[in-house]
Amino acid sequence: MKTIIQREFRNNAASIMDQVEAGESFHVTRNRVEVAQVSPVTRRRLPSAEELMERHRRLPRVDYVRIREDADEFFGGEDRIGDDERG
Repeated sequence: MKTIIQREFRNNAASIMDQVEAGESFHVTRNRVEVAQVSPVTRRRLPSAEELMERHRRLPRVDYVRIREDADEFFGGEDRIGDDERG
């Protein structure tokens, strides 16, 4: 990690930020005292479509009839509007 003084940071901010974007980190000092650290932000990688599809394949199957039975038992089925096409 490089150490730079506040004035250097101020005068060369664009160049320093380019270096940070490329993965470099800096300690910034003022009057020989370390006051800040400038480092790249850790970004989360988004999963690919293939990874999402594989996750979906591993999910447990849903038994819609059982869910309806459980819901009717808990909430009652007499106030339901319309018929459920799945069960």
